[in-house]
Amino acid sequence: MRVLIVENDPKLGQIWCSHIERLGALVDVATSQSEAVEAIQDFRFEIMVVNLDLSRGSAMAVADYASYRHPDCKVIFVTSSSFFSDGSIFSYMSNACALMPAAVPPEDIAALVAHHAR
Repeated sequence: MRVLIVENDPKLGQIWCSHIERLGALVDVATSQSEAVEAIQDFRFEIMVVNLDLSRGSAMAVADYASYRHPDCKVIFVTSSSFFSDGSIFSYMSNACALMPAAVPPEDIAALVAHHAR
């Protein structure tokens, strides 16, 4: 399985990466919309973990582009905001499969990746 992490903080992205790699996945980490789009152009990802609070670009644009390039790619959104706490993200993004708080333990993110990438 190939996974893309799109996270502002490179250190946090690497922590998530190491937990997901333990599952045997190939993981790429992007810190901006442009890096994520480039990775999506170069590789086919089964699942992505995307920070909705992306500071350099739009997380929703990344997810939308992924659904265009790879319609089967699922997206786990992570956020520190309560904006989508009503579940509306699932109405806006057809490839959304989960919405998690940013403070979730990395092993929980890895477990969700494993579950949804099957």
